[in-house]
Amino acid sequence: MTTTAETRATAGSDFAELNRRINAAGLLRRRPGHYAVRLSLVSLAMIGGWTAFFLVGASWWTLAVAVFLAVAFAQVALVAHDLAHRQVFRRNAPSARAGMIAGNLAIGMSYGYWMDKHTKHHANPNHDDLDPDVSPDVLVWSRESARGKGFLVRHQAWFFFPLLTLLGLSLKRDSVRALLGGSVKRRGLESVLLAVHFLGYAAALLLVLSPAQALAFLVVHQALFGVYLGLTFAPNHKGMPHPDGTEDFLRKQVLTSRNVRGGPFVDAALGGLNYQIEHHLFPAMPTPNLRRAQPIVRDYCDEIGVPYEMTGLVESYRQALRHLHDVGVELRVR
Repeated sequence: MTTTAETRATAGSDFAELNRRINAAGLLRRRPGHYAVRLSLVSLAMIGGWTAFFLVGASWWTLAVAVFLAVAFAQVALVAHDLAHRQVFRRNAPSARAGMIAGNLAIGMSYGYWMDKHTKHHANPNHDDLDPDVSPDVLVWSRESARGKGFLVRHQAWFFFPLLTLLGLSLKRDSVRALLGGSVKRRGLESVLLAVHFLGYAAALLLVLSPAQALAFLVVHQALFGVYLGLTFAPNHKGMPHPDGTEDFLRKQVLTSRNVRGGPFVDAALGGLNYQIEHHLFPAMPTPNLRRAQPIVRDYCDEIGVPYEMTGLVESYRQALRHLHDVGVELRVR
């Protein structure tokens, strides 16, 4: 992710002053110790989960392992997110290598495809035409895009959580499409790593479990992985204002983002993305520094008169669902 050019482009602006204060506090410095521990714990969780899978063997107790691995997969995805932002390594080469191991090999998601998509999101969060995360698809996030849609969009707030169960499979499908379409750098290497994941995953399920157990494991594992991943990203922008293109960098990032209150457990569960405003302003800031940056950013926004949205976790989902419900209101009254 590139922030240097954006910083230069806003020299003398409100963001430049905030950037100076954040740098003065030393919050953009690397945290190698934190990431050494975090990557080790996540790796141990993955290894431990698959070890338990083989030890439990052909038993319905393996569904408990599926639940654990769903959490582990989501935590690996959050690590891949930090790698993409170069929070872990300063240079692109080691970030890309680690990202492909975490994304393609470990959880079956193309790192290159996701990084390209996420870069576009960061450049224009919540923009109806430029942010792929709010582009009209199964769910629609603006009333203009909802016009002419059918039953699903009309009642989409009710379908939000059920649809999250398909998110993990959707990421795999989109990864394969991107690789086949040739839009991903290192296409050959990413394709090999993704194929190894798919073949290894299928072989493990089919060789260890009965067909019924394998199907149940697949459904539980992928569904919970999708729900966890969706619940991690859903509070961040859903239901927040959509920019009109006139905002400067600071306002574009702050006004479209929402922070979520919480202690160390919420920080760990959401991978630091509960500090979404700080993350969008400083994407390369190491995750453990976001909590310290939060009061600086909040106070500065208050100082210059920029609204700063922060709410509880449950309320953040309520706001997102209310927005989805409101988007379909015109379709319901016809």
